Amino acid sequence: MTPQEALQKYFGYDNFRPMQAEVISEAMEGKDALVLMPTGGGKSVCYQIPALLREGVGVIVSPLISLMKDQVEALKANGIAAAYLNSSQPMAEQQAVITEVQEGTLAMLYVSPERLLTRDFYNLLKSIPVSVFAIDEAHCISAWGHDFRPEYTKLKFLKEQFAEVPLMALTATADPTTREDIQEQLGITNTRQFVASFDRPNLDLMVLPANRRIEIITRFIQDRPGQSGIIYCLARKTTEQIATKLRNAGFNAAHYHGQMTPEERNRVQEQFIRDQVPIICATVAFGMGIDKSNVRWVMHYNLPKNLEGYYQEIGRAGRDGQPSETILFYSYGDVQMLNRFIEEGGNQEVERAKLDSMNEYAQAKICRRKILLNYFGERLTEDCGHCDVCRNPPKYLDGTILAQKALSAVVRSQQKVGLQMLTDVLRGSRKKELLAAGHDKIKTFGAGADLSEFAWQQYLLQFIQLGLIRPNFKHNHVLELTPTGEAVLKGEQPVRVVSVDTLMQQRKQEAAEKAVRPKSKKELFYDGLADRLKSLRYLLAQEEGRAPYMVFSDATLEDMQSRLPVAEHTFKA
Repeated sequence: MTPQEALQKYFGYDNFRPMQAEVISEAMEGKDALVLMPTGGGKSVCYQIPALLREGVGVIVSPLISLMKDQVEALKANGIAAAYLNSSQPMAEQQAVITEVQEGTLAMLYVSPERLLTRDFYNLLKSIPVSVFAIDEAHCISAWGHDFRPEYTKLKFLKEQFAEVPLMALTATADPTTREDIQEQLGITNTRQFVASFDRPNLDLMVLPANRRIEIITRFIQDRPGQSGIIYCLARKTTEQIATKLRNAGFNAAHYHGQMTPEERNRVQEQFIRDQVPIICATVAFGMGIDKSNVRWVMHYNLPKNLEGYYQEIGRAGRDGQPSETILFYSYGDVQMLNRFIEEGGNQEVERAKLDSMNEYAQAKICRRKILLNYFGERLTEDCGHCDVCRNPPKYLDGTILAQKALSAVVRSQQKVGLQMLTDVLRGSRKKELLAAGHDKIKTFGAGADLSEFAWQQYLLQFIQLGLIRPNFKHNHVLELTPTGEAVLKGEQPVRVVSVDTLMQQRKQEAAEKAVRPKSKKELFYDGLADRLKSLRYLLAQEEGRAPYMVFSDATLEDMQSRLPVAEHTFKA
């Protein structure tokens, strides 16, 4: 049976989607591959057909029990022998699946990474032929990914112990740095990357201020009766509150989060899939693996932690290719809250850099689709026309000369400067670290002395968003030229930027709105806390006869204010 015949027989399609046939061909020849396809792009077929056609069982590593269960049920409905193994199954059921594997009656077996890493499972794999290994949600293996899971880092043993079995790593979201790290972590550095387009032209992108969220959501749903949509929230409590408010307003809505029982979650999921409940207020766990093509809109009640998660979540709208809408509500309060979450966790440097990119996207005044695609290494030459910025464009100016000055400085400094250092080089600063590095000797030192620090930083952020330069997260966030940046530097491509006057006006407007808006209880608490900490610092300084800043700095004060240490060891951390 050929891959084309298998596609028709088991999945009912006459033709492959873009790139599927190439990926399948690679696996059929026993080669490894890294596959990036957007949500709904058909990643599963890429490993399912080789698993059907090659000798042995296909082993698919999946991080979520609900996801593997849904996949297996769908395969069985198509007449394919498939099963899963995880800790939620009774021992008798697990043993029955193991027997099927040993007897060679299964085409595919889904397992969690934890189960795969056990000695018993390793012995099982050694005793049977394996057709293909597929690592789903492969970004989990990378510390640079948006959902790092330490257990995934141990999966490199698959290539070490089963070198002859093709290994396929699949994900919907990974920036270029994460892609390289996935290959390195899995030991497949010399394999091909299959990267489908991240562009979803049927999705309309909009960012709105968060101060009238419920009112906007209510009016939005009223104007779209019967449409299915998802409202993503950061907190479990928020999902319940919004669902209740919507039901009180006469809408059919339910909530979904991780503290519900599996039975409750399954019930809500099924009701949504069957259009019995069209509106779901959920945490980000909702939607993975759900095959519902007619979701017409997705909202983010809170700012997501990173662009990868945001892209994956909006990708659940419009999977049928029909026009669909996405709305992100932005508030600086969410940025502060997410920063506090980052302080409490590990991998802080990477998570903060990703949050910065998310924050810059939300505040940007250039085509949002351009920013999103550039983040994933894809170039969009024209403005999309389907985002709020394109519908109401700001004042632009020709930024080609500005860009060439900045890009030249990056190259002449051997791509060893970050955002602040590059700003200082362009403005001709005499800072010690700049002089020590010899950056005052390069030709473009002081080439932008006529612009303020604020102006240069805003233009440099736009150059990052436009994909001319990118921070190297692995090397202290130094800036590197991209192929697009090289074209601009050679004069082959013009650059258009938003004027600093426009950005200054935006800042003044935001400041005015903030001054008028009454502060929340949380904001009042933090303001009061800062005053109390400053008073305490002053008293301690008086007792010791020292200047207040010598007791603890303003930066330390802000750190205490955000982290709220309650014990000596957390205070010292």
